[in-house]
Amino acid sequence: MKLVIINYGSGNLHSVNKSFEAANQNLQEPYDIQITNDPEVVKNADKIVLPGVGAFADCKKSIFDITGMYESIEESVISKKIPFMGICVGMQLLAETAEEYGNHKGFGWIPGSVVKIAETKDYKIPHMGWNEVDFLDNPLFSGLSQKTNFYFVHSYYFQATNPQDIVATTNYPNEITAAVNRENIFGTQFHPEKSHDSGQVIITNFLKWNYK
Repeated sequence: MKLVIINYGSGNLHSVNKSFEAANQNLQEPYDIQITNDPEVVKNADKIVLPGVGAFADCKKSIFDITGMYESIEESVISKKIPFMGICVGMQLLAETAEEYGNHKGFGWIPGSVVKIAETKDYKIPHMGWNEVDFLDNPLFSGLSQKTNFYFVHSYYFQATNPQDIVATTNYPNEITAAVNRENIFGTQFHPEKSHDSGQVIITNFLKWNYK
């Protein structure tokens, strides 16, 4: 079984890889984990992870600049229903549109838009640091308690059209999306690779996740 972490020049690749490798060691049947920018490798993956740090448009452009990369991701995730995990901007790219530095189209896999967090005197942008997360019943959160803290760094959030696609929320200061899940597609706004033991629980759950 092969899990690929997509390298398109954006994301905490070292931290993400290290966290997945640590969780992988505890599995009875560990994955072959590979960081790759090769679309052919992505096509043959059993699970896909898309990290992301930076601006929405820049991240999307970097993916599309790799010939065949988006097509391989889409074929695997949408057509073959391979389990997928997007992290931070890797999750935001799943939306239809984003308003960060202009108006941009996303992958359109989950209906909704990426919009700016409302800034107040007491809540500054970006939303940076640890914050409590509320979860819905979902196998990807197995073993976690409500109000568990996770690490966030973002100024925009995924405003999903369908409430059923939102599986976790946080407050800053209003309720915003912390995680989405539609069929085989999962994404977190927070960084599990920076969230210590709690993040490792989610990574382990994703490794064990058998979507069918």
